[in-house]
Amino acid sequence: MSNFKNYAVLLCSFLVSVLTVVYCGYIYVDIKLGENGTVLFTSSVISASSESYSKAETTSSAPVESDSSNAQSSKESVAVGADLSNALGKIYEQAISPYSAKLSYNNVYIKNTSGAKIDIKSELEKGTKIKIQKNSKPQVLIIHTHATECFMEEDRGFYTASDKTRTTDNSKNITHLGEIIAEKLSKAGISTLHDKTQHDYPSYTGSYSRSAATVKEYLKKYPSIKIVIDLHRDSISLEGSDRAKPTVTINGKKAAQIMLCMGSETGTVTGYPNWKENLRFAMKYHQTIEALYPGMARPLLLRSSKYNQNLSTGSILLEIGTESNTLSEVEYSATLAAEALINLLNTMV
Repeated sequence: MSNFKNYAVLLCSFLVSVLTVVYCGYIYVDIKLGENGTVLFTSSVISASSESYSKAETTSSAPVESDSSNAQSSKESVAVGADLSNALGKIYEQAISPYSAKLSYNNVYIKNTSGAKIDIKSELEKGTKIKIQKNSKPQVLIIHTHATECFMEEDRGFYTASDKTRTTDNSKNITHLGEIIAEKLSKAGISTLHDKTQHDYPSYTGSYSRSAATVKEYLKKYPSIKIVIDLHRDSISLEGSDRAKPTVTINGKKAAQIMLCMGSETGTVTGYPNWKENLRFAMKYHQTIEALYPGMARPLLLRSSKYNQNLSTGSILLEIGTESNTLSEVEYSATLAAEALINLLNTMV
């Protein structure tokens, strides 16, 4: 009888959770059985608005950024062998399904918060004017508006105060992933430049203005550049002080999920007339990733913002993992993201 009551409680809790997800967004559910068959049920809600970007984007033409003082030296970046008693919050591992996106067509899944009406089929049919040349002239530029964004070094279910979310050590932050992608592209015959400027250090405020200046300098010096990738990592906060780390298994190995974040000339945003050209390229990239590695890409996020993508066509913002993913998980994802990009660019020669 006690087991029946336990499962009855579980069913009721599950129904409540289903209702919760309708109103709040994603939900993480952890169901375990105790020693005597007792059901242990926990859930954490990830609100649809809590795909929290450390970029703190708004609908203004230039993203609003808040100061952050936790950029650390390499000696302080991550706590290895941390004690559970020092935990500030839990880390819940889960996959965020792209297939829940309300807007989808032919392996393209979009979370559209921009207010713009998007016909994926029509945009894909229009294609892109981007053509890649396989010669010594640079075709791709990789930059980092928030270069000090970093990751966990240990795969564990909690984080401590010593697990910093930023570090100036380029072997442990997002710059390291940029190097992986740049090397893969170059070896595939696609000449790629990788800028390692830490636009967010020592001051986080003004990062996008500084990275815009960097992009403009490269475009002026190398007019052959067709693709500009601003490489980031995301941050997903859960209820309370807990965090989520989005992962998926690809070819038997755990990878961090990735996400394309694209801007648009909507709302109060002006001066971005080429946004649909960039969106079409991002759609093709998202489609390629999904075809090669199903479930690795979260829904493409379309927002009312610029992200400096107005500076050129072929501009995308790519996020790999969150601060809760391990360095090894995001390294693998960077390799897969590069392979998918090579696959796509080889069709644009």
